[in-house]
Amino acid sequence: MTIQPAFLDGETWIANLFSSQAAREGAVIRRKCRDVERYVGREPFLADMRRRGFAVVENAGQFVIFCNREPIRRVA
Repeated sequence: MTIQPAFLDGETWIANLFSSQAAREGAVIRRKCRDVERYVGREPFLADMRRRGFAVVENAGQFVIFCNREPIRRVA
């Protein structure tokens, strides 16, 4: 993963996030909450995820993003 410059705007950061191969293939990706809050902001980020129809969970300082519209089922 490349290091993001501090001046990177939120729109570019999100575009970069979803240009990853995993995101394009509908897989699962994760990002640190502090990075999301620094580059985009929590609410704008979550609004974009809702617009895309992606589910997001937060755990241990990480956002886990399901880059598809499949249902999520907790099994354990």
